[in-house]
Amino acid sequence: MSSPIHDDKTFNDVTYAQKITRNTEFNNCLFKSCDLTGSEFALCKFIDCVFEDCNLSMINWGRSTVNNVVFKKCKLLGVNFSLCEDFLFQVRFESCMLDYSSFMNKKMFKTMFVKSSLKEVTFTEANLNGSVFDDSDLSGAVFSNTNLTAVNFTSAQNYIIDPELNTMDRAIFDIDGLEGLLLKYNIKVV
Repeated sequence: MSSPIHDDKTFNDVTYAQKITRNTEFNNCLFKSCDLTGSEFALCKFIDCVFEDCNLSMINWGRSTVNNVVFKKCKLLGVNFSLCEDFLFQVRFESCMLDYSSFMNKKMFKTMFVKSSLKEVTFTEANLNGSVFDDSDLSGAVFSNTNLTAVNFTSAQNYIIDPELNTMDRAIFDIDGLEGLLLKYNIKVV
């Protein structure tokens, strides 16, 4: 992975754990069954890439650009996405494990979280306008001063969100999820 520009390449079964890569560009690349645990990608660009069945736990994005990147069936434990460049930041997660990760202060308009585990994930001061949490577990996820305008939580589970601490205009919830919005009031929904 040491070449500065990779276009239309497939990286299959690559073990690149605990390595450092700087100033490298990946355009329309597929990463399949790769182990990038604890790696650092400083000032890199990932554009129109797909990560499938990869382990990216504790990866350090180091001010990298992550634009139109899809993660499928990936393990992303403890990943600080706040370190990614804000400009053009766009991601999608399908059947991923994102537990203990952070999206603090990220602008993530219309982001899709599909069938993913988001336990203890931090969304503090993030802008999730129009995003969807489809069949995803939000146990212990932190929403504080988060823009949740038009976010769809209808099939999300285990969230606790304080409506007084977050912008929630037009957010969508299933009636079964009301308890997660009323918990601080010590109200029992039956």
